[in-house]
Amino acid sequence: MPSILLTAPAAEPLSLAEAKAFLRIEHSDDDDVIGALIASARIHVEAQTRRALVTQQWRLVLDAWPSDGRLKVLPAPLAALDAVRVYDDHGAAATPDLQSFVVDKAGSQLIFAPWALAQPGRSVAGIELDVTAGYGEAASDVPAPLRHAVRLLTAHWYENRGLFLPDTVSALPVTVASLIAPYRVLSL
Repeated sequence: MPSILLTAPAAEPLSLAEAKAFLRIEHSDDDDVIGALIASARIHVEAQTRRALVTQQWRLVLDAWPSDGRLKVLPAPLAALDAVRVYDDHGAAATPDLQSFVVDKAGSQLIFAPWALAQPGRSVAGIELDVTAGYGEAASDVPAPLRHAVRLLTAHWYENRGLFLPDTVSALPVTVASLIAPYRVLSL
């Protein structure tokens, strides 16, 4: 099930001022670099955990409805179901009633009666679901361990700019891996 980012987060889980204070930097010469590292660290933590830290909109594409009526939504945590489109064999979209779906925020899944929904007419990418995922709009909504993982990864990459040794910089620092481990969403 492909997930396509529609709307990136409006803010990062770590501000430039917070990052500079953590790095003990008082000049503004590296502000662009630090800002890029913060965004990169957020994306890396999101990829490792399969979670959206700050609220963002995603499109999920399915070939068919799951037969058990449960759809695990990644990235987690699921905040809302925004739109559903089911395409017929001519490419015309039907929009099922959103009330047909139960949004299980705790389990980051959509629950529905698959027999009550129209089946797609095309065999590939016949269903699109637009969802909102993330802990909230503000950096303070993001769990502290994940924010600290972004902070540590930003610092690690800043301090090791230009250095590439396979066993040091490319590996995820142990402290970052430990902070994000409880938040990882694993697939079986």
